[in-house]
Amino acid sequence: MADYILTDQKKVATRDAYGKALVELGKEKPAIVVLDADLSQSTKTVNFAKAYPERFFNMGIAEQNLMGFAAGLAAAGKLPFASTFAVFATGRAFEQIRNSIAYPKLNVKIAATHAGLTVGEDGASHQAIEDLALMRALPNMTVLVPADAEETRQVVRAAAAHSGPVYIRLGRLAVPTLFSTEYTFTLGKANILREGTDVAIIANGLMVSEALKAAAELSSQQVGCTVVNCASLKPLDEETIISVAKTTGAVVTAEEHNIIGGLGSAVAEVLAEKYPVPLRRVGIKDTFGESGRPEELLIKYGLTAQDIVNAVQEVLKLK
Repeated sequence: MADYILTDQKKVATRDAYGKALVELGKEKPAIVVLDADLSQSTKTVNFAKAYPERFFNMGIAEQNLMGFAAGLAAAGKLPFASTFAVFATGRAFEQIRNSIAYPKLNVKIAATHAGLTVGEDGASHQAIEDLALMRALPNMTVLVPADAEETRQVVRAAAAHSGPVYIRLGRLAVPTLFSTEYTFTLGKANILREGTDVAIIANGLMVSEALKAAAELSSQQVGCTVVNCASLKPLDEETIISVAKTTGAVVTAEEHNIIGGLGSAVAEVLAEKYPVPLRRVGIKDTFGESGRPEELLIKYGLTAQDIVNAVQEVLKLK
């Protein structure tokens, strides 16, 4: 187990960590401006608005204008962070992101909260399960999915330092803080959290903690798991993926996203082209969610440590 993994894992939502990270960065980078679509209390950009009111813009319920305005600010030399719920950022404003941000490669950071099933009671209309597929398919777009509060802090800083469009996927649900400040996020690199020789579990977002739980359970069954945190979905660390596939001979992916177009698809593409091994994908099985408590939804749609254990047991039979 990596020595930067905490034993006392206090739960913090990645959206909360994002709000704090923005305020910290605002002190260091006067060029940072923050835009929101009338959801600043929920996205936690309200913290930045209080600290730097002259650098905060509430664009109202007008997400397409939000993205276009952010593009204009970037073209004028500012460093805009544009925030709203993931389903609105990537769905309602896709054309503006494509043509006004990604195509001209403008320096806009899209920080989208309330992604995945764990929006919970808001239901299918607000549960973005396709956002990573949409953003991953855009040329020039960097796509990041932090697993916890510490990684979110580092991801926000990495996004600000990177020149070009970035999509950061954040959640509503409080999740375990896995990493100490000794952890280091690097754009384009995955992190091996645990090593084993039987199977590799590659995860991102809240599924990283579930992957570690699954690995602990499988260890008691004498199954050695390598656990990889793949927060940088694009650019993808193909070298690490191929390396763990060679070491273990079997791979399971885990994500809070449709198994089509997200992490599972990205890993499958690499393995199919460069080092084919048996693969199972844990994620949302090409279906919309429903209203319910987040924990209940994760169980119903197969996004738990036990589901990862089951997938590992399946894939081991194919070796």
